[in-house]
Formats: sequence, C-alpha cells, structure tokens
Amino acid sequence: MSVAFTAASPAADLEAAKKKAEICAGCHGENGISQMENVPSLAGQPDQFLQWQLVFFRAGSRKSEQMQPIVEQIDNEDIRNLGAYFASLTPPKAPPDDNPDLSKKGAQAAVGRRCANCHGDSFAGTNAVARIAGQREEYLLKALHDYKTGVRSGGGMAAMADVAYPLSEEEITALAHYLSHF
Repeated sequence: MSVAFTAASPAADLEAAKKKAEICAGCHGENGISQMENVPSLAGQPDQFLQWQLVFFRAGSRKSEQMQPIVEQIDNEDIRNLGAYFASLTPPKAPPDDNPDLSKKGAQAAVGRRCANCHGDSFAGTNAVARIAGQREEYLLKALHDYKTGVRSGGGMAAMADVAYPLSEEEITALAHYLSHF
C-alpha cells in the first residue's frame, strides 16, 4: 500500500503546487513565463535553485515587498512542490536577437567572467544555480546591478559579487542582452 502511495505522491505534489502557483502567475506569468518588467521567468529554473530562493525570501535574507506576504504563507512542503513544479515547465524561448554586435560583446564578457562554470555551457543552470539563458533582459540587468552593489544576497552571493563587482556598465548591458537572447 505504501508503494502505491509513494508512486502517486509526485503527481499529487505537482497538482498541489500547480494550485499553489496560481498566485505566482500574477507576476511570474502563465506557465512561469513572466511578462512583467523586472520579474523573472520561473519556468525551467532548476528545482534546488527555486527552493533556495523561496527559503531566502522567507528568511528575509532576500527581500521583496511582493514576495514577502506570499512566502509567509508557504511551508517547506510547498517550497519543495513549487520548486519541482516550476522546474518541470518549459523555459521561455529567447527572443530574436535584435543587436548581434551587443551579443558578441556579451559573449566575450561571459567567457571572461566564467559564467559557464556555474550556469553551464548552455546557461540552463544546475542544481542550486539559476537558469539565465532566455531570462528577461531587464531582469538580468537588475540582478547584475543588485549583485554588483551588494543589494542581493543569498546563494551564490560571494561568487556573483566577485563576478559582478568589476563589470562596467557596458559589460553589464552586453551580458544581460547576450544571455536573454541565448
């Protein structure tokens, strides 16, 4: 009997997460693909990465006026379920590149900053490291600025601060453009 229950649990968990994620759609978009400025798409993000971000928000080490009231209402099981749910969704497709020259500069900055070492060669993320390929460009700009200035903490903060701090404004712009179109 417990074998049957165990086999059914993942589907039940994803269904519970889908219902719980309805509140997320207001900002993070239908199927986890954001249409809102400075709000990341969650679809296709690595499960562990999503879980850690929710933990950081809930603990207050990562701050957001919009997220705070939501994370106060979720427990550890919700966090596990939401991580698995959003990870199971198809990530957003990168838009057509409207500035290949800027992307070329961004590609050079990515190689120079070792982005693929943590985010993977396809920038799809792994384990607790974010998927940055195809992420919203203005969100990537915001995230890089937040890491550079120390506004954002949690997770790979030390690695990201080390990478972002020396970036020039031109490199940040090029990198965000390149990754959003990757």
